[in-house]
Amino acid sequence: MPLLFASVEARAQTAPVAQTSSQSGSVSTVNVRPILHSAANPPKPTKIPSAQTLETLFNTESISSLLNSSDDALRERDLSAGYYVPAQTFGNLVPQLAGPRKWLADKGFSFQLSYKGEGVANVGGGKRKGMDYAHEVTLTTRFDLGKLIGWQGWMLHAVMMERAGRQVSHDYVGEQRILLSEVYSLSGGAAAHLADIYLEKNFFHDTVNLNIGRITLTHTYATSVLLCTFMIQCSAPVALKSQQGWSVYPKATWGGTIRVRPTRDLIVTTGVYQSAPLTENPSGWAWGAEHGTGVMLPIEVTWQPFFGPKKLPGHYKVGFGHDTTHYDDVIGSVPAAYRHSVGSHLGGARDTFYFEADQMIYRKGGDHQMAGGYLMAGYIHNTPSTSIFSDQVYFGASLLGIFPGRPFDRFGVMYSYYQISHNLTLGQRLKVDAGLSLGPLVNGPQTHAATLEAYYGIPVMPGLVMQPVFEYMMRPGETSKIPNAILTGLKVLAAL
Repeated sequence: MPLLFASVEARAQTAPVAQTSSQSGSVSTVNVRPILHSAANPPKPTKIPSAQTLETLFNTESISSLLNSSDDALRERDLSAGYYVPAQTFGNLVPQLAGPRKWLADKGFSFQLSYKGEGVANVGGGKRKGMDYAHEVTLTTRFDLGKLIGWQGWMLHAVMMERAGRQVSHDYVGEQRILLSEVYSLSGGAAAHLADIYLEKNFFHDTVNLNIGRITLTHTYATSVLLCTFMIQCSAPVALKSQQGWSVYPKATWGGTIRVRPTRDLIVTTGVYQSAPLTENPSGWAWGAEHGTGVMLPIEVTWQPFFGPKKLPGHYKVGFGHDTTHYDDVIGSVPAAYRHSVGSHLGGARDTFYFEADQMIYRKGGDHQMAGGYLMAGYIHNTPSTSIFSDQVYFGASLLGIFPGRPFDRFGVMYSYYQISHNLTLGQRLKVDAGLSLGPLVNGPQTHAATLEAYYGIPVMPGLVMQPVFEYMMRPGETSKIPNAILTGLKVLAAL
């Protein structure tokens, strides 16, 4: 997922998606200086029904009432920052299309065509040295069904993409569970993969927002704009998005989400989704080929305070998901000689708990939620008996304008620790003790791993971002048998 310089959304933005905008919905202009100025000082939004204009059930605050006086204008403008699929760049490479874009938007159709390319090389450690390239071309569309067919308030969102390339983790590092480059499809390349396609509408005087259709869960739950400036953790932490129930881009799932805003500083999001294997339906079009095994029941509560006289925003999320699918115990098939001592392992459903937080620590370049530097942290816990990763802990920073003369560059660094389920480790150790093979991709009982990622994002021109990346993979393959790997690379983001 991309670097952002203002909080931008493609799924629920107030301006047409073709006119990449700040969180408030301000439309980009055609040269660098005006664009950067509008990103730093976005005007007040035009009020269009969407999650961004969700009204409160009660005109009050919760925990924030104990901290500082409210700033309702700022809170309303940036209400949904970071909780949807973000647009990929700020501005467009072809500003001459602004007129046709506006004409189409006035008729009810908005679009964004974007490119994301990643070249990542393993330069030390791992299995061997080498480089892989992968890219993604995405067409994001929005149809205003009120203008098109008279369904007032209804929006139809659809995303189609082409993906190709290889994964450096598999080819050169020796890591199979953690993807070290972002653009890599779960099921290989796809010429025209259909991802999200869903309807959106607000009800009851804009106090309830509904999304229903085929939706990617990790672009609604456990995500943020800041997480998606990193390659490894986008669109959600690895321990969460690697599991079947939490569908991850480009895999969408049938279901729906309801979002309400009880008070000005709280958002509650919940829904019901089908749970199906992540690698099924590789094209996204063969809906009948998916085999649902249960339902995923997620819920997330977000507290969004603003601290101090500079109104420094924070996002504190607590979430839970229950997948009713029956999963086998990850201990696997226990050798006969050990079955009596180990006991019965029947498996069952899977629960996930997560806490994620980011807090702005300084403000620079404007009053919107991306105008400044953040500290970030999170923790994920899964049912150990039915999950590959039982726990993950991460912390990092995303800092804007740290070098003089470069006010809109963003530097990010993140460390993450991954704990393999003790059940999986035990099962592998028993097989090794019995002289059995663990398979061609596992070189010993797996216990834990860690990653360190750093990037520096540079807005070259409107619609183009260059992002050098550094990664350090500790314990590839979740064992100590493969040397730690050092990777460098470049991500390029472009929007037509």
